[in-house]
Amino acid sequence: MKSQLQALLDNALQQLQQQQVIPTDWVNKSTLERTRDNSHGDWASNLAMVAAKAAGLKPRDLAQKIVDALPNNAVISKIDIAGPGFINFYLQAQAEFAVLNTILEQKEQFGCSQYGQQQKVQVEFVSANPTSSLHVGHGRGAAYGMTVANLLEAIGYQVEREYYVNDAGRQMAILATSTFLRYLQLNGAAFKFPSNGYKGDYIFDIAKTVISAHGTQWQQDINAIFANVPADEVKNEAGEVISGDKEAHIDGLIDNSRRLLGAEGYNVFFRAALDSILDDIKDDLAGFGVTYDQWFSEKTLADDGSIERVVKRLQDNGFIYEKGGALWFKSTDFGDEKDRVVVRDNGQATYFASDIAYHLNKYERGLDKIVNIWGADHHGYITRVKAAITALGLDANKLDVLLVQFVTLWRSGEQVQMSSRSGQFITLRELREEVGNDAARFYYITRKSEQHIDFDLDLAKSQSKDNPVYYIQYAHARICRVFEKLQEKGLSFTIAEGQQALSALNIEVERDLVKKLAAYPEVLQQAALAYEPHQLSNYLKDLASQFHGWYNEHIVLHDDVQIRHARLLLSTAIKQVLANGLNLLGVQAPESM
Repeated sequence: MKSQLQALLDNALQQLQQQQVIPTDWVNKSTLERTRDNSHGDWASNLAMVAAKAAGLKPRDLAQKIVDALPNNAVISKIDIAGPGFINFYLQAQAEFAVLNTILEQKEQFGCSQYGQQQKVQVEFVSANPTSSLHVGHGRGAAYGMTVANLLEAIGYQVEREYYVNDAGRQMAILATSTFLRYLQLNGAAFKFPSNGYKGDYIFDIAKTVISAHGTQWQQDINAIFANVPADEVKNEAGEVISGDKEAHIDGLIDNSRRLLGAEGYNVFFRAALDSILDDIKDDLAGFGVTYDQWFSEKTLADDGSIERVVKRLQDNGFIYEKGGALWFKSTDFGDEKDRVVVRDNGQATYFASDIAYHLNKYERGLDKIVNIWGADHHGYITRVKAAITALGLDANKLDVLLVQFVTLWRSGEQVQMSSRSGQFITLRELREEVGNDAARFYYITRKSEQHIDFDLDLAKSQSKDNPVYYIQYAHARICRVFEKLQEKGLSFTIAEGQQALSALNIEVERDLVKKLAAYPEVLQQAALAYEPHQLSNYLKDLASQFHGWYNEHIVLHDDVQIRHARLLLSTAIKQVLANGLNLLGVQAPESM
């Protein structure tokens, strides 16, 4: 309906421009929106108010000229000029009800469009280091990223979902060495585990798989492992470091482990750790309904020379200089607070260099839009990444970076303590097991990504109207139960019968429900383009609330056949839209609860 009304306004505008009432070069930035108050009609345009200055007329005077220029249309019952110059459209009831037929014809496709014209969009999300299981913070990124991808796909974009596997760099070296050290302990070696190693019990489990596959083949003298390694840090009772250096300590253990094991042996522990944790992440995400088209390995960027190539390209473009034996990128030329090292003085590329190479790889794939979903702690990283993209001679506007804020869990009114330092933290899998996938997926996307979420575990598990996901799902199940009762009563209903009885939908709440259904495609498109899934979740909450209110006050299986058929048709359409929206959010639409 919006597109139809907009076409009428565009036609009137063209006439007025031809008549030189409005300059031909005037750019139309007006809006056409649904009214919040039925007394103001169904749709309202601010065209006259926006164009008044250009036309040299009072807004209400211009509004009258626009109304006079509007072509006749059977769907419009009345047009009013209100307030300072709003043009309010009142629709014929039959025009409003037409959306019900559209919903029932298009079914799962209702609301979808080809707005994106199959432009290629990549959504990269989660991309957590494969050093441990996913925690509840990663879960929010997973739910948010998957839903954004679903929404973009629904409006006609060709979407590629990608996970960037950080399988290179120092953290992976710490992980591999931690696994090796636990392997030595399981084989009888006695020593103090490094304070900066990975300490979770899962490291023991990975080490056991190495023993199962290789026995004691990679056993090494523990004294050789710790030879010439700087002392680990020591803290006093107050938690203050009084001696040692944990970073130098773990780096020394990494170097000795690599030397003693050799490339083959060290790779055994590296692969065992990486494969085990990555398999766990993949399984966890798949169980959460989150899937990817590609798992991109950071390590391949070094192996195939991509990092070296991108550094040279930046150098050729004049944005690399040498200082202290290291290579620096001139990120301050592009608004960054300081220049950034891309190659250290030891010749090792930095994480930043890998990220630049990764983004060049993305651009070389011919993507029309790139969407990165990062944790909130990456805020300062955006400027330098976009700086590098610009320095490469690429369009940084193709890249949108969305930051996902942290999650706080609450149970029984108290905050749940979480810690990832020791490996003892609340995992995504544990959250899913406690509240279920549906509640987790829904609650994760109920606010803007940049807003903090307080996740109430008790509320997420409750069966009440205060629990929005339950209330929405209950609306869908409730409609399913209506049709079960229809059969139990021995009554029949067909879509055709419902369509013939539409005139029986003659109370205001039913008209409001129809208007709400008609708004779904617009809400879907807005949510997708703004990367804001909460717009859709809020819409579904409102629709469910309107349905429950109507259902509680009015009998659907009415004795009057016409009223019954009309209300069953309306219920069918509501059920379809609820299912469509929930599916995009990754939430089930149950038939019973």
